[in-house]
Amino acid sequence: MNLLSILLSLALLFLSPTHGLTSNSATPDEGSTLQVLHSPSFHRKDPLSWEARVLQTQSKDEARVQYLTSLVAGKSVVPIASTRPNYVVRAEIGTPAQTMLMALDNSNDVAWIPCAGCVGCSKALFDSSKSTTLKALGCQAAQCKQVPNPTCLGSACSFNMTYGGSTLAANLSQDTLKLAADAVPGYMFGCIQKATGSSMPPQGLLGLGRGPLSLLSQTHSLYQSTFSYCLPSFKSVHFSGSLRLGPIGQPKRIKTTQLLRNPRRSQLYYVNLIGIRVGRRVLNIPPSALAFNPTTGAGTIFDSGTVFTRLVKPAYVAVRHVFRKRVGANMTVSSLGGFDTCYSAPIPSPPTITFMFAGMNVTLPPDNFLIHSSSGTTTCLAMAASPDTPGNVNSVLNVIASMQQQNHRVLFDVPNSRLGVAREFCS
Repeated sequence: MNLLSILLSLALLFLSPTHGLTSNSATPDEGSTLQVLHSPSFHRKDPLSWEARVLQTQSKDEARVQYLTSLVAGKSVVPIASTRPNYVVRAEIGTPAQTMLMALDNSNDVAWIPCAGCVGCSKALFDSSKSTTLKALGCQAAQCKQVPNPTCLGSACSFNMTYGGSTLAANLSQDTLKLAADAVPGYMFGCIQKATGSSMPPQGLLGLGRGPLSLLSQTHSLYQSTFSYCLPSFKSVHFSGSLRLGPIGQPKRIKTTQLLRNPRRSQLYYVNLIGIRVGRRVLNIPPSALAFNPTTGAGTIFDSGTVFTRLVKPAYVAVRHVFRKRVGANMTVSSLGGFDTCYSAPIPSPPTITFMFAGMNVTLPPDNFLIHSSSGTTTCLAMAASPDTPGNVNSVLNVIASMQQQNHRVLFDVPNSRLGVAREFCS
């Protein structure tokens, strides 16, 4: 065999799925990986200006934070893409499989998919009539009591819920769900029949919350209620992020803080935020602004569906004050929608911002808290005060949002009640 033949043989060997890193196949011990990315539609030519897109995202964030405030194994790695404001994974539903780009949401439980015939849904629909493994659940099913606002239409179990500024009505159904190499038969989800509003992800939602119908609960024997993700930058155009399901392959050396459970909002991932630092200065924030309170529902959560971090007013005012002081009095401050700390010129040496949790500090680089206009003329601090909830101000949440989580590996280890964060570039 000549030298050229030998080189070609070696190239084919190392490019084969059994040796390369591009394969989605998995053994029971190794699992597989799912990518995460922004929706491709986000990267098509956008008629909106940068300022208009920021204001639109802020508006959706406002509705989502209000919604959050109102809320009383093996290993598989799934690619994640960014769609602003959502992150999506590629999932296969039914038999034969139909591919959907489902939004990740770690603050919701029940998965739901727009089904053919849905009134008010997008054109990307799951045709349930073509799946030989679909099963509609009846009113007598135990799971019918676990969905929000269950009702009976004939013998079918239906439910209604709000999502941000949208409402949806769905039938509780079962079918095979496939994520990367892992098939989950009999996965329960809502088959949407009617939807209103613009907040609903167009191809459905995969709930990663802590409730009985979430992905974690339905796949507990497979993934042992453990997952992590790395969310790519909104600038990323590929499935460059990853959702890693199961305890195998999770980072061993990672700083963690205790996960807290709030019975009033049991699906949310609460942590104990004890302080915030801007540069080297620890801010003077009233302890009550950060305190976890299981009676009122107040506290701090990590949320993948909110874009910009929201802090209760005393905490945000403290961050804003010191940030402006560090940037310098010679820089003129302006506003853009809900952002009240914007500058018309680049910030020469922005200070770091550190979230101080019990047992772990997370220091953010500028890319995680500054947004820049497409023309490069405006820079804003990408945080805001949490919206007040009339009559229920004590339950306002601090929300550590997706922009502040980008390019970090965030670990949710429910059995061991811990949440970990480590820097990881995945854009």
